Amino acid sequence: MRASTPEPKVGDLIEIFRPFYRHWAIYVGDGYVVHLAPPSEVAGAGAASVMSTLTEKAVVKKELLYDVVGRDKYQINNKHDDKYSPLPPSKIVQRAEEPVGQELPYSLPCENREHFVNELRYGVARSDRVRPQPVSSAPRTSLSLNRLWQHISVDWTGLETGGTDKIKEQRQDPCP
Repeated sequence: MRASTPEPKVGDLIEIFRPFYRHWAIYVGDGYVVHLAPPSEVAGAGAASVMSTLTEKAVVKKELLYDVVGRDKYQINNKHDDKYSPLPPSKIVQRAEEPVGQELPYSLPCENREHFVNELRYGVARSDRVRPQPVSSAPRTSLSLNRLWQHISVDWTGLETGGTDKIKEQRQDPCP
């Protein structure tokens, strides 16, 4: 995909297709990107770094795009340009390079890699990978992996009144 992917411009969001998840970085020029990575992640780790999505800390790193991508595919994905105005490229670079080397909190629903790069480009931290889940009144016998990253309260109803046992899920905002 490298041959068919156009050269990114300063401030472009780079979506990297890792096995099982998407990694995000922001292009800062001269072949470099800034991204969040677990302290122990090796550039281009791909599948070996899937557990990195479960860490509580991340380090801001500035590395060559091709080292971060490794053998994975990537694309330029400025998908929110129609909704938000990108900051000026010089401001994006300044904001991206300022925290390089610092350890930051990381959480999948609130402070993930996509939140990080969108905050740098648009001044708005958002992630499309974390979406509100619908409220359900049907019992569930298994939980998806996505459910592990959400805060769910379970309210058993009908037990005292002899009614049908139901599980009523209420989504709570996991981000303070």
